[in-house]
Amino acid sequence: MTRVLLSIDEDESRAKSQAETVLDLLETDDLSVDLLHVFEENPEGATAQQMGSIRRAKEILEEAGVDVTVQGEGGDPAQQIVAHADDIDADAICISGRKRSPTGKVVFGSVTQDVILNTERSVLVCSPNEEM
Repeated sequence: MTRVLLSIDEDESRAKSQAETVLDLLETDDLSVDLLHVFEENPEGATAQQMGSIRRAKEILEEAGVDVTVQGEGGDPAQQIVAHADDIDADAICISGRKRSPTGKVVFGSVTQDVILNTERSVLVCSPNEEM
């Protein structure tokens, strides 16, 4: 069985793109997907299951017959993504990049870049679809 970790943020377009990309590239009859959202701050105590982006990705994957689990973590996104992938022994990590200038990446950092540099696992970087 192929196990993929999808790191999902709050953007439904990016979540949809990630789910569809994984379905396009991998055989669904031998696929398990873990959806992960990392809360940097969560004063309201929200859960990952309450997020529209998680629900949308889960819906797309389950309609294709994929086994899906949902998990929420708190902390530094890049560190939590890599740690969670290690914990579940994921075959690959799928993350959606954001369009940022090189200066923006230096000032604000890049979760995508940090994940790529800090894991031995394959990382698939998706671009968001323009349509919902």
